[in-house]
Amino acid sequence: MKIFENIINHKINTISADELLKYAEQFNISVNRQQARKIAEYLRGKNVNIFDDVVRARLVKEIAKLAGPETAREVNKLFMQFTKS
Repeated sequence: MKIFENIINHKINTISADELLKYAEQFNISVNRQQARKIAEYLRGKNVNIFDDVVRARLVKEIAKLAGPETAREVNKLFMQFTKS
């Protein structure tokens, strides 16, 4: 499963605002274009591991600062969808 985790993490670390919006729509998560842009800019180039609970929690806190707590909760739901096996 490590390769699966690497692929998911790579996608998170290189995601564009449009891709984030597409995934949000697919999983019925509420994120607007401006929020998606801010989140994608923040994530770009980071080496995050959303499968690590501590790293994911820290990431969600940073997203809350950028786009608000409700959006961070929504994005965390999206991350949780990605990490389901």
